[in-house]
Amino acid sequence: MSKTKLELNSKNQLIARFLGKKIDNNKKSSHASTSRMMSKSNVPESFTRFDSYPDYEKIMMSKAAADRFGIQNPFFIQHDGIAGALTNIAGREYINFSSYNYLDLNGHPAICSKTKNAIDCYGTSASASRIVSGERLIQRELEEELAKIYGVEDCIVFVSGHATNVSTIGCLFGPKDLVIHDNLIHNSVLEGIKLSGASRRSFPHNNLKALDTQLSESREKFERVLIVVEGYYSMDGDIPDLPMLIDIKRRHKCFLMVDEAHALGVLGNAGKGIHEYYGVSGTDVDIWMGTLSKTLSSCGGYIAGNHALVEYLKYAAPGFVYSVGISPPLAAAALESLKILLREPERVKRLQENSTLFLKLAKEHGLNTGTSEGFSIVPIIIGSSLKAAKLSAKLFEQGINVQPIIYPAVEEKAARLRFFLSSAHTEEQIKKVVETIAKIV
Repeated sequence: MSKTKLELNSKNQLIARFLGKKIDNNKKSSHASTSRMMSKSNVPESFTRFDSYPDYEKIMMSKAAADRFGIQNPFFIQHDGIAGALTNIAGREYINFSSYNYLDLNGHPAICSKTKNAIDCYGTSASASRIVSGERLIQRELEEELAKIYGVEDCIVFVSGHATNVSTIGCLFGPKDLVIHDNLIHNSVLEGIKLSGASRRSFPHNNLKALDTQLSESREKFERVLIVVEGYYSMDGDIPDLPMLIDIKRRHKCFLMVDEAHALGVLGNAGKGIHEYYGVSGTDVDIWMGTLSKTLSSCGGYIAGNHALVEYLKYAAPGFVYSVGISPPLAAAALESLKILLREPERVKRLQENSTLFLKLAKEHGLNTGTSEGFSIVPIIIGSSLKAAKLSAKLFEQGINVQPIIYPAVEEKAARLRFFLSSAHTEEQIKKVVETIAKIV
């Protein structure tokens, strides 16, 4: 057996033993817990029915309440064709603010052409995990180009953005570690922390002094500490102070992870994200995370950083090792989107101008936009779930599609409409929408 095969075999045996032990322990713990609770004879019927799940009952109650108030369900509406600045629903065209198609790249002829070529070359699926089925050139090309965006050594692409955070945090950290995060962090980070078994703490949104204080008081109690923030917050449309975060992580000897899901293609003159916006080196951040489903008009997620980080995840992250590799057509779509982003920075400029205009007009009309900085996301905070749902319905009647964000996704007093701007929106559309909202409110 060659040296390479021996090394690979050793790595796989080590990973299998580690993961096997972890799974067995979880099974034993779960079984013991269940045994203590009850025997077969006294298991309630409700424990065998999905319609008895408490959260399902809450959903049904919410739907019933919406029906009583005459509010149409704003979720899972069927769209026809590509959803960008405009969308078609049931034969009618709407001005659309519920799409991540920030740079109007989804459906771009060059991207569709590259995607079709990838299908002709590779088919529609990678057919197995990459560790089993091997690499496809298009997959590695995408990872190499993403690494260049951040100026780091390497990158790994997962098939799901949500699973990227879950699997990465769950793999890298454990019970002796701490993960401390902004209290508005995405659900995927919280799920990753649960999987890891690490201690979890949060700090008030963008309050880095509070973060610094917490680390001063507790850093020495843990082995590894991870700080997690978003490069651009999808609910509020604001950004953290990255230079201050880098200073804090260095002083307290922590890892820093930045979730760039909504930042790539949006922040910085060329749309390279928050590191470009602040003019800092990509290597100053330990873990860059991002998704392929927004600016890059595809599907999946990625982690970019140094070679050791990426190599470890390739052999140890369950969401990569035990999942099929990203399909070649999706990799091709993301890669071509990335190339157009770099080739046409005017798209980023138009997006930022549109968002700035929307934010400016909303403030002039006395609408509450919270802490939004107007790069591509602007919330209009209504302060009541019922009012937010009603406003969304009234706008829909007038040809404007925007989703309400209601409790429990946000606090009841922070219920809102959330507007995703696009480089393809026109000045006339933006003015019309803001004026319409102001009249109704």
